[in-house]
Amino acid sequence: MAAEPRLARILDFLLLTDRFKTIERRGYIADGSRRETDAEHTWHMGLFALLLHKELGFEVDLGHVLTLVLVHDLVEIHAGDTYAYDEAGCVGQAEREIAAAERLFAELPPDLGASLHAWWREFEAGETPEARFAKAIDRLQGFAQNYNSGGLAWRENGIARERTYQRTELPMAVDPALRSIVEELYRRADREGLWPGDDPSTDRKGGFGPGGA
Repeated sequence: MAAEPRLARILDFLLLTDRFKTIERRGYIADGSRRETDAEHTWHMGLFALLLHKELGFEVDLGHVLTLVLVHDLVEIHAGDTYAYDEAGCVGQAEREIAAAERLFAELPPDLGASLHAWWREFEAGETPEARFAKAIDRLQGFAQNYNSGGLAWRENGIARERTYQRTELPMAVDPALRSIVEELYRRADREGLWPGDDPSTDRKGGFGPGGA
């Protein structure tokens, strides 16, 4: 007996989102062997949220934060990932992602599609406490991943230390705990010579990540 139409649409959407595992970001996994995927980034963001939400100076609903995290980059199934430092690529990014959201969430039954669409818009707006935190850890995870992969993407793309401020400004402004983590990552990156033009430090075992790959 075939699944009822509603369940079939949910199933088809879940199968479609498998593509999320194949969307590559510009940064690398810790051993530098390949690029990180959107799915890996999203999972790691969830862990950041789980472990850091009680360190904040304001209250958030963890379940809602995790919901926003799960949904925030799904539109890249159709829009693709846009590298934050690619000025030309960022032109029209918002329009591409809005169109991708309309297309993607229409695949679901209307009530579920509306919910995911609303959560995606909430994340993008960054106005609720949960969205502010989710957006901050989006930036924080990306910055930490670049550090953890030995600054490979920074050097590969000529991203100087000062240029990364456009990504770290948000988590530093959202909460002192996140600021402290960002500052610690900068200290480690400076000490280990991970920026373009630096001589990489020999402090790392195996060359990547604290304590090696």
